[in-house]
Amino acid sequence: MSFRIQPPAPAVPNRCQLFGPGSRPAIFEKMAASAADVINLDLEDSVAPSDKDSARANVIEAIGGIDWGQKTLSVRINGLDTPYWYRDVVDLLEQGSERLDRIMIPKVGCAADLYAVDALVTAVEQAKNRKKSLQFEVIIESAAGISHVEEIAAATPRLVAMSLGAADYAASMGMATTGIGGTQENYYVLRDGTKYWGDPWHWAQTAIVAACRTHGVLPVDGPYGDFSDPEGFRAQALRSLTLGMVGKWAIHPKQVALSNEVFTPTEEAVTEAREILHAMEEAKANGEGATVYKGRLVDIASIKQAEVIVRQAEMIAAQ
Repeated sequence: MSFRIQPPAPAVPNRCQLFGPGSRPAIFEKMAASAADVINLDLEDSVAPSDKDSARANVIEAIGGIDWGQKTLSVRINGLDTPYWYRDVVDLLEQGSERLDRIMIPKVGCAADLYAVDALVTAVEQAKNRKKSLQFEVIIESAAGISHVEEIAAATPRLVAMSLGAADYAASMGMATTGIGGTQENYYVLRDGTKYWGDPWHWAQTAIVAACRTHGVLPVDGPYGDFSDPEGFRAQALRSLTLGMVGKWAIHPKQVALSNEVFTPTEEAVTEAREILHAMEEAKANGEGATVYKGRLVDIASIKQAEVIVRQAEMIAAQ
């Protein structure tokens, strides 16, 4: 193992990120009352070009005007390839309350993209004497983004979370699909005449998790487009959890409970993790580096796995 210790990701609940258009202020109070850990007010894809200015004004007013409780509050700005993003950043920081925790930067393709936004944010914070340092989260949704994912993860200490944006990623990669997340009809293997569907997002998710865990960033799964398919959402979320992601987006309120359920450790899992830690403590006291728990070998690596589950449960319980 490298002598450079892998930094921990921020200890903040991020099981579900609920999105809502900045052009629909009537839903902001409902979003604040939801069970989502993170609220993302959107200025990008869900807002028509003609509504950009009014949506930005709605969001600025809502940041300080609504009680968001203990939720992480984030605003998705427009992409750097548009004429809107700089005004999003400047107005949010010059006119908005310091209640804002993060901005989400879409379609990040390289570390220089974050350098540009970081420079602008830093200048406005200094000019306005803002006391709270704004955090960043990014979306990987292009061939360039996934190719440069590790340099993006290391680009700025402001970065706390990274998500996969499946739809734009698929378009950028030239994938033959119009689905947003989940399994795809033609992505299967055939065995004895039976089709077995694979996960076309697996490689991208794994690359994101590896980059995030290397640099202390939270890896998050993006949207599942068919909000009328709860079991498909659950299956996608469980795959993401297994790969090491900490949460998932919700593009409809009915997806919030599903995401929280999947990314909250079960009582059984927490109990087993605590029992493994106890068993290893006893082994350590006996001068042993490994022991047997329920018929299987557990060792130092098992401690690390169990500690992840216990820490997650304790963090959620502390909310």
